[in-house]
Amino acid sequence: MNMDNTAPREDVLRARDRLKVLHSRAEGRWFRLLWLLAGPGVLVMLGENDGPSMLSYATTGVLYGIGFFIPFILLTFVMAYVVQEMTVRLGAATHRGHAELIFQRFGPFWGYFAMADLVFGNLLTLVTEFIAIQAGGLYFGLSPILSVLIGVLIVLSALALRRYATWERGMLLLAAGNLLFIPAALLAHPHSQAVLHALAFWGPLPGGFNDKFVVLMLANIGATVTPWMIFFQQSAVVDKGLTKADVTQGRLDTALGALIAAVVAIATLLAASPLYAAHVDARTLATGADFATALQPYLGHAGAALFALGMTEAGLVAAMTISTSSSYALAETFSVGRSLNLDFRTGRWFYSAAIASTLLAAGIVLIPGAPLLALTLTVNVIATLLMAPALLFLLLLVNDREIMGSLANGHLANIAGGAIIIGISLAGAVYGVMTVFYP
Repeated sequence: MNMDNTAPREDVLRARDRLKVLHSRAEGRWFRLLWLLAGPGVLVMLGENDGPSMLSYATTGVLYGIGFFIPFILLTFVMAYVVQEMTVRLGAATHRGHAELIFQRFGPFWGYFAMADLVFGNLLTLVTEFIAIQAGGLYFGLSPILSVLIGVLIVLSALALRRYATWERGMLLLAAGNLLFIPAALLAHPHSQAVLHALAFWGPLPGGFNDKFVVLMLANIGATVTPWMIFFQQSAVVDKGLTKADVTQGRLDTALGALIAAVVAIATLLAASPLYAAHVDARTLATGADFATALQPYLGHAGAALFALGMTEAGLVAAMTISTSSSYALAETFSVGRSLNLDFRTGRWFYSAAIASTLLAAGIVLIPGAPLLALTLTVNVIATLLMAPALLFLLLLVNDREIMGSLANGHLANIAGGAIIIGISLAGAVYGVMTVFYP
């Protein structure tokens, strides 16, 4: 409690941001209104275009070329929009983070279950983000230790901003580096008719249905729809101060993020597709640096450098957003301060969680002899398998009219959400059966 009757710093900063929103809405300045309210949706989608995701898309391009997976990637981002739109409404209606709501509505057992699901997945994913950072550095001649150290310093420096709005805009500026994969794809000179044919007719599946296809299918789903996205975007919506009046802008923000991220994901596949035509063995490509080096003859030095830089950027942005996702959720679990507007003294547990998870993940990456590509793809597969329970909690919450009111799910949203849960569960079941019976 504030004994001197002064408002907490986080409330003052959030109130200033809200005042700008109210003025813009009153003046009918809709573009400025969207500019002020956009951020969580674009950031969560580009943050999910992370190191393991880009390697999954690149590996898909090497193994399958232009065809089946281009429309499949688009479908996964439609799924991502459906899921993340629900988190926008949930955050705007309740002004509570996802972890806090699970504890309040379902009790401690399910709250800790959801937290264990999130923290386990986040730690594994953070490890792979530093693999991507390390790989980008290796391509430019930096030692693994130096690359990881620079990455850690950048991630931790972002926390020193102590201002949500500044942190968010800084992340968006860095996330724009995701677009580097687009010129890399153009330098690969993909056949435009083949791309359009794949989009229009859902191209064929070379090699047929096998365990390799199932793993890549799960990896591509896990590259797009993961539990940390739900926790992060809902908490970011709350930290930003969005209300029911802002849901339209929140939806546009999320849709824009999904569109940009889908274009970049497909560009990554296209950039790597020359290796499919050249029959390069994907098993020889362990890291982003290996991909960039292998692509030099086809993309040139500039294209390969763009690919390596994009991989580094993907790891950095995701490391920042995923570590912050863990901080939000852990702070909500233990009812302590959880905002990027907090000073270090007030938010010491919030910031400590991000710092500890970052340092632990960076340390694991430096363990010698780790199977990097296998670990990266496996993390996305695990993310897919962990997604079904996270989606079930989300659906139950957005159907709770006591907390959602008029923003509760309608029939179409429930059908779409249910179909996603069933689809992901079936894909996981197929993977389990094939692992057991066709190891």
